Amino acid sequence: MKSPTSRFLSTVAFVAASTVASGAFAEDIAIPPLMEQINGGNWLDPAEAEELRHEQFYQRAIYAYHTMLPALNTIGMRDGSEAAFGEGYNILPIWKDRMDSRTWVPTPNADVIYSMSYLDLKETGPLVIAAPANVIGMFTDFFQRTITDVGAIGPDRARGGLYLLLPPGYDGHVQSGYFTFESSTYNVFLFFRTVMEQGDDGPDPAPAVAAAERTRIYPLWEQEKDVEPMEFPNASGQRVDMMYPVDNTFWTKLKDFVDYEPTAAITPELRGVLASIGIVRGLPFEPSEKERELLQKAVETAPKMILASRQLGRKDNRHLYYEDRQYERAWAGGTAEFMQDGYLDTDQRAGFFQYAYSSAPAMVMRTIGAGSKYPVTSRDADGNFLNGANTYKLHLPPNPPAALFWAVTAYNVTDGSMPETPQLMPSINGFNTVAENEDGSIDIWFAPELPADVPETNWIQVVDGRDFMAVLRLYGSDIEFYDQTWRPDDVVKVE
Repeated sequence: MKSPTSRFLSTVAFVAASTVASGAFAEDIAIPPLMEQINGGNWLDPAEAEELRHEQFYQRAIYAYHTMLPALNTIGMRDGSEAAFGEGYNILPIWKDRMDSRTWVPTPNADVIYSMSYLDLKETGPLVIAAPANVIGMFTDFFQRTITDVGAIGPDRARGGLYLLLPPGYDGHVQSGYFTFESSTYNVFLFFRTVMEQGDDGPDPAPAVAAAERTRIYPLWEQEKDVEPMEFPNASGQRVDMMYPVDNTFWTKLKDFVDYEPTAAITPELRGVLASIGIVRGLPFEPSEKERELLQKAVETAPKMILASRQLGRKDNRHLYYEDRQYERAWAGGTAEFMQDGYLDTDQRAGFFQYAYSSAPAMVMRTIGAGSKYPVTSRDADGNFLNGANTYKLHLPPNPPAALFWAVTAYNVTDGSMPETPQLMPSINGFNTVAENEDGSIDIWFAPELPADVPETNWIQVVDGRDFMAVLRLYGSDIEFYDQTWRPDDVVKVE
């Protein structure tokens, strides 16, 4: 015997069915918008569903490339350096004869002495770094987020001092007397620059090398007798590939990094993106043949997308230094972490790490006489891209506002490496013997061959037919730059 409720529901169903059958309310029947949009509320055709799943995988891989490029940028530098010079906290390669185009690394600087190493706090525990005086440097985690500046903008204020780097989540005893910082990743990038002095015929690297070789690195709890002696291999004058991967090793190196670092080093949302392409901490990374094909496609297409964004520029023009000139700022008015007012500028960050590395507050803050600035241009005064088939002139007004020194360097546009020519160092700096005009201004020339009637000291050689960009460096940038009473001229095409 049916209950009253059952009898009521049966009656309602019968009436509804009869009403529909009679067509009494047919004109009122509708379906929600999404059902109407997607196949009338039915499942997709299996072939279409599989195609869409592949498309989502590919898009996630593109996004993962954009967001993980800062880490792969650092991993590429570490792997290239350690393959050439060895690994260990005590090994600090120094480009003792300056860096030239044989070192493949994004936007290297031939006008200071570089010291770069890669520390592993999981292996060593807390590390002490005795930084020399007058270093221009930083420590960053492997996402190139600044742990601290070192030098004039750092806590040692260019006097040098003891920096103590703690691994993520360290809860042991910490002695006072150090500049103490905790890293968000076990891997840490050490990047020191020491400034050359004026020599008899250009810059003299010897004092800067001697200063860099005063660096000491040792585990906090290690006895002096057990500390590995420092090694300072000379990295100059040899081919060293320190670039990030351009094939599917991008993903395998990323997987190794995800497995090695603590969970908190990557946000849960970004871990979800990585998980969607099969990269999960502690689990095997086993993409199918189709997925490997899509990952390869992503690692080829994503850098083109980043390059296209750099090429076309921003609609808001925040990347332009001046109202009437072509010079761009790498951070587009954001912070060293690429934060704008209320959002993380992911496109600007990806563009930066395609052609550069090391982002620190000292590069962004408007510090008088201590920080550094890097106006960069890839266009001439008419807005056309700089190309090595042409001859160009860059006019620098007198007295560049750089308390330490100024420099101008040419770079390849794609990855920021130096164009390799017989000149090897496509750079001119304030320590060089440079011909000046009567008012103290300087003309610098870019061309594949030395232009007629141009002093060789003022010529930067570029590759015929290849696009390039020019970077002006101002170390110890001063107020004339910030208030724009001193401004470099645009690069002008001469022929």
